[in-house]
Amino acid sequence: MARKAPKPTPWRMYAKMTIGGAILCIGGPALTMWLTPTEEELFARYNPELQRRSLENREQKQEEFDNFVRRLKEYSKSDKPIWEAAAEMEAKKKKVADAVRLAEQKQAEQRQTPLRGVVDAIEAARNEEGAEGKVEVKR
Repeated sequence: MARKAPKPTPWRMYAKMTIGGAILCIGGPALTMWLTPTEEELFARYNPELQRRSLENREQKQEEFDNFVRRLKEYSKSDKPIWEAAAEMEAKKKKVADAVRLAEQKQAEQRQTPLRGVVDAIEAARNEEGAEGKVEVKR
């Protein structure tokens, strides 16, 4: 039985597939970049009111983003995952805020304590004078 001759290598098909792949892999992203507008072009399309508001809020947004990045860097220094480090930091901030609120309440109570003593003295004087009492107490 005679052996069949091997088929020739399809170099032409390989070349077409390589060229087609290169066009897709390079041309696709290039086309996307060419069609996507830049930030300046988008800003120019805004109406004047939106442009004004955007310019007013730009510094605030940039500051918020910088704070966010700073916090992420802080969280990443920990050995724990970022979400756990963030949760711990939020718990600490809440604890500090609660302590501040409690201290403010105590200060407010201390400011009211001398006044409370005066009100109690007036009520005691009214009770001593009887039911018809001549002393008015307003709260």
